[in-house]
Formats: sequence, C-alpha cells, structure tokens
Amino acid sequence: MAITTTSATASATTAKTSTTTTSKATTPNLANALGAGSGVDTTALVKSLVDAQFANRNARLTRQAETLTAQVSAVSELKSGITEFATALTALAESGGLTTQLSSSGPAVKASLTSGAKVTSLNASVSVARLASPQVAVTKESFSTTGSVGSGTIQLQLGSVDANGKFTSNGTAIPAITITASDAMSLQKVADKITAAKAGVTASVVTDANGQRLVMRSTDGANQAFTVTATNDSGSTGLERLNVDFDSNTTDGAEVVTRAGNAVFSVDGVPMVSASNTITGADGVKLELKAVTTDGPVTLSSSTPTDALKEAVNNVVAAYNQMLTSVNKATDPITGDLRADPAAMAMKRSLQKLTLTDLTGAKDGSPTTLASIGIATNNDGSLRVDAKMLSSALANNPGAVEAMFAAGTGSDGTTGSSLPATLNRIAATAKSTTLGLGASDKRYAGLQADLAKEQAKVAEQTEVTSTRMTQQFAASEARVAAYKARQTFMENQIKMWTRSE
Repeated sequence: MAITTTSATASATTAKTSTTTTSKATTPNLANALGAGSGVDTTALVKSLVDAQFANRNARLTRQAETLTAQVSAVSELKSGITEFATALTALAESGGLTTQLSSSGPAVKASLTSGAKVTSLNASVSVARLASPQVAVTKESFSTTGSVGSGTIQLQLGSVDANGKFTSNGTAIPAITITASDAMSLQKVADKITAAKAGVTASVVTDANGQRLVMRSTDGANQAFTVTATNDSGSTGLERLNVDFDSNTTDGAEVVTRAGNAVFSVDGVPMVSASNTITGADGVKLELKAVTTDGPVTLSSSTPTDALKEAVNNVVAAYNQMLTSVNKATDPITGDLRADPAAMAMKRSLQKLTLTDLTGAKDGSPTTLASIGIATNNDGSLRVDAKMLSSALANNPGAVEAMFAAGTGSDGTTGSSLPATLNRIAATAKSTTLGLGASDKRYAGLQADLAKEQAKVAEQTEVTSTRMTQQFAASEARVAAYKARQTFMENQIKMWTRSE
C-alpha cells in the first residue's frame, strides 16, 4: 500500500512537473529574454554586444554630424556678419549724414545736391524777382450737373504771350479732342478727355453754389501758354463756353486767371531766367525757388560733416575688428570650423586688403585709401585709428574722406569704388552660391543629408542585429529552461525514492 501511494504521488508530481515544464516551454519570449533559464540578463547583454559592434561607426557619424553643424553655424555667422556690416554702412551713407550739407538763410530758396553729386564748398546769394507759373484758365459760366456741356471738338494750341497780350503758337501739332454726346453729359468726362490727351494741359472740375466750372492748367513756363478753340457739332451748343483766347473783346468762354511765365532770379547778381522753379546747376546743386525774396537775397552755404565722418571712421574700425574676430575664429588653422573652406579664406583676404584698397579713384594726390587717412593695421590684423592723422585728413581733404564714404550705386549698391560699395561687393561674393559662402552652405547641407541617410542605415542595421541576437539568446534560454526542468524532475524523483526507503 505504501508503495502504491508513493507511485501515485510520484505520478502526480510527474504530471504537475510536466505541465509546468510545458507551460514554460511554450512562452519563452519574455521570460527567457530576461534570462529566466540561465539567470543571465540577456536584454542587457544583447544591448552591450550590439552597442560594442556599432560603437566605432556611431562615434564616427556623431563626430561628423557635430563638425557639419559647427561648419553650417560658422558659415551663417560670417554671411550675416558681413551683410550686416555692409548694410549698416550703406544705410548711413544713403541717409546723407556723411555728405556736405547745404543750407539756406531764408525759406524763399532751398538748396540741395542732386543724386551722386559732390560739393565741397558753396557760398552764393540768390534773389528771386518772379516765380515760374503755369497758365490757369477757368470757365466764366457755370455748368449744370444735369445738362449737356455740348458735343463737338476741342483744339488746343501751345505758345507764348507777349507784353501786349498777343498769343503766338509754337507750331506744335496737337490732335483735336473729340467730345461725344456721351462725354457731354458730364463736365468731369470732358475734363478727363482733355487731361488724357497729354497735350500739356490738364483739366479739373470745381463746384460751388452756382454749379460746376472747368479749370485748365498748363505746366510752368512762359512758353506754356495755351488757347482752346471749341467747335460745336451740328445742332449742338454750349461747348464754346470752354474757349480760351487772348482777345480783349471776347466776353464768353474761359477767363485766364494766371498768365504763364518764367522764373526771374539772380545768383550772385547775375540775372537768370528759368521756365521751372527747380534749377539744377552743372556742379550738382539744385535750387528750388519757393517765393519772391522781399528782404534781400538768400545766402546759400555748405558745411562738411566733420564730426559725423570722424564717428563713422571709428565705427567702421570697431565693426571691422568684430568681423575679423569671427573670421579668425572660423579660419584658425588648428581649431577653426572653416579652416579648410576656400570661401571663408577668400573673404578673410578681402577684408585684410581693405585698408589699402583705392576707394575714390582720384588722381589729384588726395587720400584714396583708409590707410592714408589714419586707419592703421595692428600686428594681429586688427585696425586702429590714428586720431591726429584722421583730423588732418578731414581738415585738408574733407572731400576725399567724404568720397570714401559715398553710397554705392546700382540695384545692389555694389557699383562704385567707395567703402560702402566695396563692402557690398564682399557681402555679395560671400552670399554667392557659386563660389562664396553660399556655395559652402549648400555643400555642407548636402553632406548633412548624406550623413542622415547613413545614420538611418546604421540605426536599421542596429535594430536588425539586436533582433537577431535576442532571438538567438531566447532559443538558448528555452533549451536551458528545458534542461533545468528535467533536472528538477529527476531530483524530485530521487528525493521521493530516497524517502520511501
């Protein structure tokens, strides 16, 4: 009986052990991956093995990524730095604060410089006896806002009027203006037709309590007098109210309220006449006649912006030194991120030549370079200002210093030999996507894209290797677990047999 009971117990134990073993064998993934069979942390082991296998490649790719990021950042810093430098100086030059300023002792005459003109000294007196004026004619009769003006044609003639009031045509052929019945329904449409003819006369409509009237105006100048001859269509009347002539016996039509005339003025006592109130001299000085002078002539003078130029020179030196620091850091032969970049090196060479670059093109012996007005180069390449030499240049050759800081011309401000134009050219070259830092930027961006693909490939290979090793260790763990289950079963059997004896 005792033996039978022992056998039953052993069978039950065997069945339980078999059931347990079967259960573990069918679900090995998680438990075995965690080393349930061998007791080894296979997850950590797999990770260590995979990391070790790809360590060198990942380290290389990380170093390349960091290098490219630093290069892109350095390129961006240099491009923005030189652009800001050039833009700031151009804005200052274009503001007029670095050019000779013209002033007037009275409001009757305004003096200014034409674009690109350079005047180092101005001292003149101007008297204005008469301003240039247009001819202005206004219809004597008011027009109803609902009635027809009258259809037909309007013939304009331009010319001059002598002292006796006689009009003389200048012979310019002006096509007749046709006023249709539709046009005649609105005085504004008639005005628009006259203006649209572009014959030297513009028209507008004024309205008061009595209705509408037509105002016709020419441009300034004694030769801009005009006559208007209206011809009504058959069966139509009223267009003759627009007539303008100089016959003293005429009672209808329009009245000439302002005669066309030239400006009469004198400069330093020399009589002059102009058809316009704006006169541009050969030396680039533009005069605007604003009113007749009644309290004596207006004195025109000039002043050199010595203090502004001195401040600009010091600001340029400070900005240059700041820019050079960035360039030197980027191109340092040992630590520079752009030490092998040809565009960065080219920009550095351009900046280093700046103090010896001819900025005026003058051949009269006046200063033409920054070095010649007191900007010296230190041993480390940075610049300093020789205050005494700069003051001497401003005192003896203010025009030359002013020319160095003249704004560049052209759509991008790169035309000319001045400092702003030169810096704009350096900035434009730096931004070039063919040879400049713009090209470097594109190249580094391309390398970053290639690197990203390689990193993605390594990540994929890492995942595949990790999966393969995990599966291999899982299978191994399953076998170890099975062996351990058998060992446990046999140990249990031996223990029961031993106890039964």
